Amino acid sequence: MCSFKKWFHLFIIFHALAATPIFSLTDSSDQHSTNFLDIAKKAEVFDWMVKIRRKIHENPELGYEEFKTSEVIRAELDKLSIPYQHPVAVTGVIGFIGTGSSPFVALRADMDALPVQEMVEWEHKSKVAGKMHACGHDAHVAMLLGAAKILKQHEKEIHGTVVLVFQPAEEGGGGAKKILDGGALNNVTAIFGLHVLPTIPVGEVSSKAGAVLAGGADFEAIIRGKGGHAAIPQLSIDPVVAASNVVISLQNIVSREADPLDPQVLTVSKFQGGGTFNVIPDSVTIGGTFRAFSTERLEQLKQRIEQVIIGEAAVQRCNASVNFFDEEKPLYPPTINDGDLHKLFVDVAGNLLGINNVITNMQPDMASEDFAFYQEVIAGYYFALGMKNGSADEPVQPLHSPYLVINEDGLPYGAALHASLVTCYLTKYQHNIAKVEGKHHDQ
Repeated sequence: MCSFKKWFHLFIIFHALAATPIFSLTDSSDQHSTNFLDIAKKAEVFDWMVKIRRKIHENPELGYEEFKTSEVIRAELDKLSIPYQHPVAVTGVIGFIGTGSSPFVALRADMDALPVQEMVEWEHKSKVAGKMHACGHDAHVAMLLGAAKILKQHEKEIHGTVVLVFQPAEEGGGGAKKILDGGALNNVTAIFGLHVLPTIPVGEVSSKAGAVLAGGADFEAIIRGKGGHAAIPQLSIDPVVAASNVVISLQNIVSREADPLDPQVLTVSKFQGGGTFNVIPDSVTIGGTFRAFSTERLEQLKQRIEQVIIGEAAVQRCNASVNFFDEEKPLYPPTINDGDLHKLFVDVAGNLLGINNVITNMQPDMASEDFAFYQEVIAGYYFALGMKNGSADEPVQPLHSPYLVINEDGLPYGAALHASLVTCYLTKYQHNIAKVEGKHHDQ
């Protein structure tokens, strides 16, 4: 009977919590945010983050190959006496700070680099030919470690457990999905992630509630005909002509079948056929990507892409096969920010940076991000962190550019925001449990 009463009491508490807004900050939480930024700007933290970031930048590793990066992370966690789980999703590392008990809130940093040859000449240029941290993931790792350092110093003040997610293979490998499939985040109630953005100044952030990034996937198709001499095409079945018609027909899916008020993209960016002027090849390979802001639309696009490719090839007497890389590169869902976490973010970021430096009407982007896998099962929030280069004379280089330069002055802001978001979340979570319990006892 006592056991039943206990669980009934807990049920009432959590039922009430589900209907109770939990995100409005107290003065003490405001003070923590400010202090965390001051701490992150101190030389002992800032210089340490810069050193880590440059070390990782010099040794970029592609998805599921981040073995040295993982070693660097684990070495720093060991120095900070932060326990962790490894390996997770091949090279991933999951760290823990706090009580070790619920509630659990997570911070995520992706670790992988891109197959890009760095063109920036500087002391810490990539030492690996054809690989570069051209998306700023080296900075993401450094900032999460910076947050870990700050949080460890304030561990006794943490009302729950902060889970540090150092994730592999964001760039197309679906590392987030593997982290989830491994069960490492089963008890987590919220997760935060950031991405550096070289187009907005240091000290500014940008995000919004709802959809911020599209979902997407890639495809490849092989169109097979019958090769032969280019001077006698009647004896061949030309896959080049068939593939050309396929490309044109694919463009009609978005322009003629999609609602113009519902953004969708279908791009064919790969077309490979024969290599000789006077020979019709046996086959042509095409490939590309498609994007949309709902999983339903993505599935519709996927279905129509396959139908159009196979059908149009058949019209030209060819046959075709389509590969969507479901195992190697799973379809990324759209990145959709939780509304309550958006309120928390605006409060925390506004207090730390000043409300004028918090952009809350971020324009949705057709790029994709595997952080969305977390958001399918956990309340999640994803935001952009300003990293614009300080020199006004230099043109802004976009993410994935071989000329990308990260303004390291932005590192303290990312670390402080990470630390502030999770501590405020946990403080308010515990505050509202106590508040609901008090109401229950009053009744």
